[in-house]
Amino acid sequence: MAYLGPPVTLASLVLDPAHALYEQSWAPNDMRGGGTVNADGFGLAWYTEGTAVRYRRNVPIWADDNLPGLAASIRSGAVVAAVRNGTVGMQLGESAVAPFMVDDWFFSHNGMITGYPDSTVKLAEQLPAADLLRLDAPTDSALLSALIAHRLRAGTTPADAVASVVREVEAVAPGSRLNVLLTDGEQLVATTWTHSLWVRSTADSLTVSSEPFGDGGWDEVPDYSLLVATATTLRITPMEGPQ
Repeated sequence: MAYLGPPVTLASLVLDPAHALYEQSWAPNDMRGGGTVNADGFGLAWYTEGTAVRYRRNVPIWADDNLPGLAASIRSGAVVAAVRNGTVGMQLGESAVAPFMVDDWFFSHNGMITGYPDSTVKLAEQLPAADLLRLDAPTDSALLSALIAHRLRAGTTPADAVASVVREVEAVAPGSRLNVLLTDGEQLVATTWTHSLWVRSTADSLTVSSEPFGDGGWDEVPDYSLLVATATTLRITPMEGPQ
């Protein structure tokens, strides 16, 4: 999930609401073939006075006794959070847990790349060797973040960087699930690509989540869509799906 708007506590987004990410970790409603529980770690990321801060653990979110107090004491107007169900064969551990840091951006991926890593060799060759050596973990999600970061550094707009990487991954790895989320605390870019995503927009805030939580006001984002938003603006455009 991600939130942009007036500062709120992390707990009010992740822990307290009915069916918030905390509950979604053990009782998800829509995994799209990605398992049954999200118990392979969790991560929270937020911006405070322009500084990007991240907290990741390689334990289930319900197993961190310090989290309730921590989340209740931190307020931010830009938050990203994720719980992980690791793909079979992928590395486990804190470094493999989203959100990943892309310079001053936070990145999360819901889904999997089919045939990874062999299917993505040609795409990985686009990256400088130093970028590959700096990957947080040898996982499909970490590679996605590096591919997008490489395009951002080259001056590609965030929306185009995300959309082009998703399309190119689908071309070499058909059938991949590629819900991507990217934010710098001011703007948010997300895709729906064979996975669920919902959005709730108010006069001064915007929230996206794999599954609705808390009060109503949610709208489902159509599959194969590109979402570009700020706290007060929202644009959803169709992406060309698999051929």
